[in-house]
Amino acid sequence: MTLGRENFLSRQELLNLVSDLRSRGKTVVFTNGCFDILHLGHVRLLYEARALGDFLVVGINSDDSVRRLKGPSRPLVPEEDRAEILAALEPVDAVTIFPEDTPEELISVLKPDIHVKGGDYDIKEIPEAKIVEGYGGEVRLIPLVPGHSTTSIANKIKNGGGPGL
Repeated sequence: MTLGRENFLSRQELLNLVSDLRSRGKTVVFTNGCFDILHLGHVRLLYEARALGDFLVVGINSDDSVRRLKGPSRPLVPEEDRAEILAALEPVDAVTIFPEDTPEELISVLKPDIHVKGGDYDIKEIPEAKIVEGYGGEVRLIPLVPGHSTTSIANKIKNGGGPGL
């Protein structure tokens, strides 16, 4: 059994679905990230993002992309597993993997109505923000949950655990 596999889509499948959703007047929300070791901060971001529209698409960085962004020891969880985990979550309507380091190319073809990022970013620092605003979309920042990050979890494990694990 593969959980959420029906929601794990190729780029072309996703484009076809989003086109259909738009034709029915639905609001498409997009967020992206590595999602390596899913934690409370991720889950809250996903629920808040989904509340902004009718359909939530999550783009996840491929394993090669995560290695380029986070270093050779990452990801801790392979892309197929990360995609299946995310696709099985209630607020997530579709998941796709992208090989680029940023979601700029995916966003430029998908054109979500709303692009959501975590509050650790400044809109001016988000490379894809210009693309989203250029076609009339909106970029929203959702506050982080303090103390919840994959890096902090990985460091706790590396250092022998501690409170919060």
